[in-house]
Amino acid sequence: MRVADFDFNLPDELIAQFPSETRGASRLLHVDAAGHCHDHQFRELPTLLRAGDLLVLNDTRVIKARLFGEKDTGGKVELLVERVLGEFEALAFIRASHAPKPGSTIYFGNSQLADDVHAEVLARQDDLTHLRFTQPVLDVLDQLGRLPLPPYIEHTPTADDEARYQTVYANEPGAVAAPTAGLHFDDAMLATLHAQGIASARVTLHVGAGTFQPVRVETIADHKMHSERYTIPPATVAAIAATRARGGRVVAVGTTSLRALESAARAGDIRTGSDETSIFITPGYAFKVVDALITNFHLPKSTLLMLVSAFAGFKPIRAAYAHAIQNRYRFFSYGDAMFLEKQLTER
Repeated sequence: MRVADFDFNLPDELIAQFPSETRGASRLLHVDAAGHCHDHQFRELPTLLRAGDLLVLNDTRVIKARLFGEKDTGGKVELLVERVLGEFEALAFIRASHAPKPGSTIYFGNSQLADDVHAEVLARQDDLTHLRFTQPVLDVLDQLGRLPLPPYIEHTPTADDEARYQTVYANEPGAVAAPTAGLHFDDAMLATLHAQGIASARVTLHVGAGTFQPVRVETIADHKMHSERYTIPPATVAAIAATRARGGRVVAVGTTSLRALESAARAGDIRTGSDETSIFITPGYAFKVVDALITNFHLPKSTLLMLVSAFAGFKPIRAAYAHAIQNRYRFFSYGDAMFLEKQLTER
């Protein structure tokens, strides 16, 4: 298939610039296993789930990954930390008039950490730069970093964004983008689902900046995904087995949870532990773990749109997106949600 097959026209005013007034106040488009669309409010999600189902949540926590500094030559530099490699090292995308060379230094502004916070440029790794900081990376980002809102959100991050661009169950720091399907859940919703007999389990996948990188090839088979780190706890594998035994469904909250689960099952049975994944799910993929998916609406020609087309069917997703645009759903990270059932047959 071609990347152009996943294009669509979206009016700018449907790109959500701010979250809904409260978590759970968004809309929810249900696409059933036959490909039919049903309009709901997100607060109605409990009516679409069944006792015995299992929600799998990605508990990654968004870090303040955007940094501004100066090269030792005085030139301005903007960094987007893609991955924290250890206490003092990270990989970052760098925007500068001239890319800093290995051996050079990038200096950052005043903070409570130290008078002189800087990073040494160690090496280039494709389009990323390997850096070593003089202070712990997460401390530097917490003190000096800025929340890395997606490029289509046009306002400067505020304190409200720092709260709302984070799930209520975020725990493991390392993501540079939120697992946005989880932004709709509040503690009350999670309690309601638990009382209804719907279990929950956690995975961790640290979302990388590659999630916003455009697909620059014409044929999707030629696209190379950025790698991301994920962890599957033993308790989650046990919960999935128990769900299967009782006839329940595994419901991934977000494409990141889905990608972690399917990556861990590529060799057959789902495996516990941590690993890297660059899984690229496109139409024709045979899903091994996930039965239903809660997700937001995705960008035109994006790998995530290809993923949901693989899950719910190419034609049903095209129809669902047309329905959402006609009915003025809000799109992307701060937008509305979808509840997708896995297609019955390939469509």
